[in-house]
Amino acid sequence: MTLQWRPMRPTDIDAVVEVARLSFPDHFEDRACFQNRLALYPRGCFVLADGEAPGQGYLIAYPWRADNAPPLNTVIEGLPAEPALIYLHDLALHPQARGGGVTGAIVERLAEQAAGDGWPAIALVAVNDAVNFWRRHGFEAQAAPGMAAKLASYGADARYMVRRL
Repeated sequence: MTLQWRPMRPTDIDAVVEVARLSFPDHFEDRACFQNRLALYPRGCFVLADGEAPGQGYLIAYPWRADNAPPLNTVIEGLPAEPALIYLHDLALHPQARGGGVTGAIVERLAEQAAGDGWPAIALVAVNDAVNFWRRHGFEAQAAPGMAAKLASYGADARYMVRRL
């Protein structure tokens, strides 16, 4: 199997939902959320796949406000009028695709694309004890004063993190 990152398509959503279910059982988001993000900002949606085979991973990112994150499992009406950065909503791999070092390539691809588009930073909420993983990819935990309640909804280990570009 030769897995490579490619732009996400509407036909990838079933596989994306399955990878999300396996990767984030405590942070469920339904199909409509993934369809919504792809429709709003296809430029920030990628799938890890072997050609046309079902996706084995995905990354979803889009323009958003700083020190903020959309609520989980929520369809958003549209992108903010004045976004400040790229928000990395999700990066997940099917358990069988993990351990091959494929995440670094897509994080760097997103960072290069975002920098080329003039964005100053990428932000995310790290969950499932992933803070060290994100640190290795250049993200640093940030105090986000208005995010305390939202971070608590993601779990005790959730951290808002930013990578300057």
